[in-house]
Order: sequence, then C-alpha cells, then structure tokens
Amino acid sequence: MERGFLFVGDPLADAVIAEAEQLGAGGRRLLEQGLTDGLASLQAPPPAVKALLQQLEAQPDGAEPEGAGSHSAGSDSAGLSSALPSDLADGDRATQAIPPPWDVVAFAVSMMYVYASPPIARVLAYTGRLTADAPRRLSETGAWRSRAVLPGGLLPGAPGYVATARVRLMHARVRAMALRDGWDTERRGSPINQVDLARTWLAFTIVPFGCLSEVIGIGLSDAEERQLYRYWRHIGRLLGVDDAIIADIREHADAAELLAVLDKTAELPGDYSRELTAALFDYATEGLARIPELGMSSSAWRSVLGAITRASLGDQVSDALGISRTAPGDFLPPFTRAQVAARNAQIADPDEAEKARQRHIAIRRQRV
Repeated sequence: MERGFLFVGDPLADAVIAEAEQLGAGGRRLLEQGLTDGLASLQAPPPAVKALLQQLEAQPDGAEPEGAGSHSAGSDSAGLSSALPSDLADGDRATQAIPPPWDVVAFAVSMMYVYASPPIARVLAYTGRLTADAPRRLSETGAWRSRAVLPGGLLPGAPGYVATARVRLMHARVRAMALRDGWDTERRGSPINQVDLARTWLAFTIVPFGCLSEVIGIGLSDAEERQLYRYWRHIGRLLGVDDAIIADIREHADAAELLAVLDKTAELPGDYSRELTAALFDYATEGLARIPELGMSSSAWRSVLGAITRASLGDQVSDALGISRTAPGDFLPPFTRAQVAARNAQIADPDEAEKARQRHIAIRRQRV
C-alpha cells in the first residue's frame, strides 16, 4: 500500500462538504434529497453533489461470476466493486450467517481493531466527548452495519445505502473541521485518510471473520467468503475507499496480506485507544448480558470478550489497550460447542444454511 494514501482523504465527499458550506441549507436539502430519492430527482444538482451521487449510484459492472476463482480476469475493469445484482438483493450473506451472540462479539472485535489505531482514536478525541459519546457512536455504528448487511440494504435509496453515504459525509465533515483548525497534515497525514479507511474496511471483513473462525470455530463456506468480499468491496466504494486498495481482495488470504502491511507500520495503541476500548467493553458486555437465553452476566462476558480479543489481536496490542489477562483454560461458554456444530452442518447443507440465515435476518430486523 502506497505511503501517499496517508495524505489522501475522499476528494468526492470533501468537495460536497465544501460546496454545501457555500450553498447553505438549500444545498444540504438537495444532497439529502439526492441520497434518498436519487440523482434523477434533482433538476439542477450542484456539480459536487452530482459527481458524488453518480459515483454512489453507479451499478456494479464487470462483475466476477458466482463461483469464480480468487483472481478472475475481467472483474473490476471499470474500477467498480464486482458485487453481483444478487448480492445487493441478498445482502451480506456471510454476516447474516453468524448466530447470536457471536455477531455482537464480532462487532466488538471489529471496533476494538478500529480503536487500536492511534490516528483514528486521535480523530475521535478531536471531535470531543471521547468516552461520553461512545455508547451513542457504537449504537449508531452497529445500526449502520445492520442496515448495510440486510437484504436490499445497499440498493440506491435503501436505509443501508443512505446510512453508508451519511457515514462517508460525516468523515468528510470531520476532515474539513480538523484541517480548518490546523491539523498537522505533514506529521499525521490527512485526518481520516485512505489508510484509516482501509483499516476500518478490514475491521469488518478479515478481522471479525478471522476471529470467528480461528478463535471460536464458526467459519464460512467458500461461496460465503467470496460473497463477503464482493459485497464489502461495494461498501468500500460507497464509503470512499480508493478502488486501488481493495479492488483485488477476493478472499481472506488477500485481505490478510493488506492487514499485515497495515499492522506492520501501525503505532501501538495510546491513551485515547484505551479509553475507547474501556467504553466499548462496557457497552458490549452489558448488551450481551441482556440476552436472557444466554444466562451470562456482564462480568462473565467481560472475561470471554477479553480472552477472545487477546486471541484475535495478540497480547502486545491487548496489553496496550488495557485488556485484562484471563486465566488459562476453555474460556468459551458451554453453548458454543452446539453452535459450532450447527454452523458446520449448515456449511455442508445449503438448505439448513438458508434457514439459519433467514432466522438471523429476522433478529437483525428486530434490532434495527
């Protein structure tokens, strides 16, 4: 990954924020209408809004066929995402396949990986109320993820599509504020730069699914893994991640290569990361304890989540994040064994996998 990406934000979204400041409330109303009703609903869209909406609404082109190998020729020829129309209709089938409570645990591990990055934590600290606003931020991020992975969620105008575009514009607003207030770009790179965006993208692909598979034993079929990356390349494009960074990532092995590059050059977590992680532990473990059928307290989940995080992120990063070491032994709760066995049976039986997916979709819809 080129070092120059440290100094690149999101030119399309940045231009929209600059344009909105000039146009005022009228420009913001046009932008919101374009997100929900589409570019075609605007009679005379401002140039930056038009350019962003055109990129957001561009349909997948040159898509790799279902079942293609990891580096199929002909895909991404137009710099687009390779998501198939059926992917957008179905949603993220890999994420939908994960049973409760492990979808919540996977989300927590995702966010811990994001928070472990000092540059990202520094930007969050810059926005103010670092830990006081943490529950709201986590709730909003969780709601965005749920909307984005549901069937049809990323179709233009759908809740996940609109939420993803709003996340992208929020990043651009924070970037503009930081730069206006004297952010040291030469030393720190651009706020919320392409490296930060790539790290966040990995936090919802290889990081949680590597944890689920290697630590808990809940894996994906080959088809689910391929669909995961087709779908999230599309999300990456909607979020403003440069195609050059993720266009060739089609399976865990590809993502692991990028992950290794980013981790090799990453700083160890600092004070801001530790504060965010502590707030995340409170949020996640209290939420898990509210699932009555699991019958586990928040303190019990804290031990489980701490052990899983250490196994996923490693002792060095976990120590820097202030995550307590747990006693050695089998830290997974008793019901895990049955869920792992059920998941393995689903991978072997597509009909059973589809039944489970539909159950999980219903749970996600209730949460949203």
